[in-house]
Amino acid sequence: MASTETGAKGTEPLGGDQRARQAEDARQEQDLSGLEAGLDALETVAAGRTPVGQVLLKKVLPPLSAAVLVLVVWQLCAWGKVADPTKLPSPHAVWQELVDRWNAGDLFSIIWTSVERGLLGFLAALVIGTPLGLLVARVPFVRAAIGPILSGLQSLPSVAWVPAAVIWLGLSDSAMYAVILLGAVPSIANGLVAGIDQVPPLYLRAGRTIGATGLRGAWFILLPAALPGYVAGLKQGWAFSWRSLMAAELIASSPDLGVGLGRYLENMREASDMAGVFLGILLILVVGIAIDLIVFSPLERWVLRSRGLTARAQ
Repeated sequence: MASTETGAKGTEPLGGDQRARQAEDARQEQDLSGLEAGLDALETVAAGRTPVGQVLLKKVLPPLSAAVLVLVVWQLCAWGKVADPTKLPSPHAVWQELVDRWNAGDLFSIIWTSVERGLLGFLAALVIGTPLGLLVARVPFVRAAIGPILSGLQSLPSVAWVPAAVIWLGLSDSAMYAVILLGAVPSIANGLVAGIDQVPPLYLRAGRTIGATGLRGAWFILLPAALPGYVAGLKQGWAFSWRSLMAAELIASSPDLGVGLGRYLENMREASDMAGVFLGILLILVVGIAIDLIVFSPLERWVLRSRGLTARAQ
């Protein structure tokens, strides 16, 4: 009888509490498996490269269509004689001016004179603006003293510095670089300050925990975390560099300075050659856009991809 009772107890169905616990465990396992599947899906989203056809459709076709539309409207205005040809040259006249400059052998020299100055001036502004931005962002006294000045300099038109730079440094490349620095450094520094202000304090505490303080903390923690704002400041700094240089070349004239795009544009204005004026404007625009597409757009996409924002970067 005892063995029978024991067997009966061994096969006794589970109690209500046990069944509830088993059901809860099963639900938790199901939830965890669903969460793991969701995380796996997040990690594998948009991992492949965008097809070439889609890139052409989304990236190349829209600006190309806009350029063609502008050319068509421009040509229609020229045919319809909306303005005197001496004031509104046709696209063909501007193209002919480009061909003439190419045949004369000075087109590349004109472009490179400005591009070299712009890039060297921007690199110098980068070297000065980056540590300045770090100081303003991390030292309260420096921020209170210099922060408002940087913001004010950023809003000051670059052309206002040209007369002072010419008086200080004469009609030389040094005056050109001074104007570029005064235009670009505030943008780079303010961009870095804005990026550092958005760094979560937890990152800084984690850096101090592993010994990343001082310059090590700035290099390994602050700068990588502030990259989005820093890159935005670099793009704006290049735009200010290019605009500042064009303003300086337009105003300052000397054989020692050579002929850059800004000087070429002013020479065409003095000669009342509107085809040359339009060509100068278009070359300045094309060079500025090309530098942005070659240097800053890839850098911006890399920063977005490194933060898992590939879909936005595309």
